[in-house]
Amino acid sequence: MKLILSMITLCFASMVFAQPLQADASYGPELEGFSYPYPVHYFNFQSQGLKMHMAYMDIQPKVANGSTVVLLHGKNFCAATWEGTTKFLVEHGYRVIAPDQVGFCKSTKPEKYQYTFQQLALNTKSLLDSLGIDRAVMMGHSTGGMLAIRYSLMYPERVKELVLVNPVGLEDWKTKGIPYPSIDQWYRRELGTTAERVRNYEKSTYYAGQWREEFEKPVQMYAGMYQGPSREIVAWNSALIYDMIFTQPVFYELEQLKVPTLLLIGLKDTTAIAKDFAPPEIRLQLGNYSLLGKAAAKRIPQVALVEFDNLGHAPQLQDPTEFDAALLKGIQNKAPTSSAPSDPALRHQEFSK
Repeated sequence: MKLILSMITLCFASMVFAQPLQADASYGPELEGFSYPYPVHYFNFQSQGLKMHMAYMDIQPKVANGSTVVLLHGKNFCAATWEGTTKFLVEHGYRVIAPDQVGFCKSTKPEKYQYTFQQLALNTKSLLDSLGIDRAVMMGHSTGGMLAIRYSLMYPERVKELVLVNPVGLEDWKTKGIPYPSIDQWYRRELGTTAERVRNYEKSTYYAGQWREEFEKPVQMYAGMYQGPSREIVAWNSALIYDMIFTQPVFYELEQLKVPTLLLIGLKDTTAIAKDFAPPEIRLQLGNYSLLGKAAAKRIPQVALVEFDNLGHAPQLQDPTEFDAALLKGIQNKAPTSSAPSDPALRHQEFSK
């Protein structure tokens, strides 16, 4: 049975990013040259006096269950990296909206923009308003988790459920001793982004030393923007976004969440923003998700915590079968299907307050 499940997992993962892998790819500043798995639409709007557009995918199920899930990507990810999760949710009757935030991937990268999670939440709300979506499941991964939390704090009446997949922001890196990195420091670092650097970082931080082919395509997608003709504007927006993540913690407001929350935590994750700027003696204290998930769950009023013993920062990519089973149980409140593994490494805890 384990062999069959492993084959299913690998076959499913191989479908992610179906286009051929291009080593050391070079893409335009809005990922020109990289194809998404579903048709891309654009929401045009004005923000901070600038004309903007947000790229997004809107995937409708054949048989709708009446619910919409909004998928919010992480810092080193794009809407396209949700392909496997999108396919799974659509097959179970959900409409899926997967946007690229301003500054990321196929969306506008302005020369000047005051990045705040409040602004990105407002942009996302405006997109959903344009689509006639009043209430949805908000699901955020990594930095998208910080955005999903901020959105839920600002618009709780618009959130059916909050799903957080290894969100960053479950600790305040400044108070733990990381000196403030300036935007100029971030910019210089981002100009040096290569596929090799991203791969090495993700292998050690996201996947606990594992590496498989399906992890490579998101790396090429992301790093390819830094190899293209407008790498400076990509790096500049990335620097501004890193400053937003570092200086605008949601950590202190977890108790204020008023929506049902599902925490999906890969315990082998060691992600901490600006860890490389930290003194060596405190680096090992940062990004310990085996502690951070439990601590967050104790502070969020309505929460269920699911922990994956053997997975890291991106459990939806590392083991889609295990992840999807936990996700479906969490948002539909029903047991995993018979095809899902019964794995003691997946633990589900309900926290009553």
